[in-house]
Amino acid sequence: MDVAKWFLGLADFWQALIRAIIWVLFIFAPVPIFIWWERRLLSWMQDRIGPNRVGNITWSTRSKYVPGFLKGKKWKLFGLAQPVADGIKSFTKEDLAPSTSDKFVYFLAPALAVFPAFAIGAVIPWSAWRSLTPVANVDIGVLYILAISSLGVYGVVLAGYASNNKYSLMGGLRASAQLISYELSMGMSLGAIALGSGSLRPTDMLAAQEQPLYGVIPFLQNWYAFTPFGFVAMVVFFICMVAETNRAPFDLPEAESELVAGYNTEYSTKKWVMFMMGEYVNMFIFGSVIMTVFLGGYNLLPVNWDYLAHQNWPGAGICEFIARLQYWLGFGVFFIKGFAVITAYIWVRATLPRLRYDQLMSFGWRWLLPLATCNLIVVALWLVSTKLAGDKSNSGVIGIALGWAAVVIAMLVLYVIYRQIRKNQAGDGKLEPRQVTLVDPNAASTQGAG
Repeated sequence: MDVAKWFLGLADFWQALIRAIIWVLFIFAPVPIFIWWERRLLSWMQDRIGPNRVGNITWSTRSKYVPGFLKGKKWKLFGLAQPVADGIKSFTKEDLAPSTSDKFVYFLAPALAVFPAFAIGAVIPWSAWRSLTPVANVDIGVLYILAISSLGVYGVVLAGYASNNKYSLMGGLRASAQLISYELSMGMSLGAIALGSGSLRPTDMLAAQEQPLYGVIPFLQNWYAFTPFGFVAMVVFFICMVAETNRAPFDLPEAESELVAGYNTEYSTKKWVMFMMGEYVNMFIFGSVIMTVFLGGYNLLPVNWDYLAHQNWPGAGICEFIARLQYWLGFGVFFIKGFAVITAYIWVRATLPRLRYDQLMSFGWRWLLPLATCNLIVVALWLVSTKLAGDKSNSGVIGIALGWAAVVIAMLVLYVIYRQIRKNQAGDGKLEPRQVTLVDPNAASTQGAG
């Protein structure tokens, strides 16, 4: 029996349910691997040996209970024992909750922190199997992603509010202000790609990237990361998604040096694990978005294997084999790319120090938003110029020229904005001299009495 025909013969409800279950398992199962990988990678970067060696087993050479073939042997577990021990501890420790907390909201907040990640993944195609992925190929895919991602802050804010702790409340308020600052830049970066592809569907954006590079190189794919406007949008989106997931150097909502642990100070055991799981799942989901929109999705390399397979040359058979292999193993390629994005997250955490809160807000409003807006304007001007001025008589030469003129003008405007920002920053650095004079309180009381 053909499984594909059987699946497509099911009712829409059952098809959506099976897709959703497969997707949830696909993004939930790797979370322990991501946690283990972060421990090991950070220990390598910070020259610490503990997370890489904890749990190693060295069999005794004298014990009579150890078989002879095991005596003196050393089993390296590569730090795998630590995540297992943490999981057992988290689910067996006593679960405490503050007596003055808002109980309903307090227990609801961790679930709200995890929900948006699963909802966003519903529109992400993780393989070429259109019968299984995405869960829902909605027309407003990008708008849906932005709308659902903005709901993630509710879990953090409500956790800070319901804990009845001033440090937790400050962490929740920081998270809300941070989300507003970087959500706009993220929307602008995705808007540029939506204009370039002519669609809001992630599947259409992925299909546009499988076209010839720049429209003239048929054996290479046109990944948006290789285009000037797409590269700028990708950099902006990557910075914004690090801020959206509250990862270093944007981890102000849970700055332990200032807020103890921020919004999750009063959480422990299973509820705390929910927050941590939500963080890693969100990292993977935002990584899925950046892979789909900018880096070719489940395509391992920017090569049109189908085009090369239909050409008359000795390697056509190999290219056809790779094309079929990529079709069947696209989900594996997708996971490998997601693992690479998680590695980039960890790399940034180990490299950059935490920003001050004023630096966080200034960077989002003064730098990222103008850059993303200018990039969106460049794409819009290019499309309008090439479509309105191009005609069959001159093969669109005038339209292309006007498009490049629009790009140059936009870049000049961006440079002027940059110079003005630098000038303002230089002016802000000149502080007025201030003097503090200590007053004797006894002398002041004497004068008042007189």
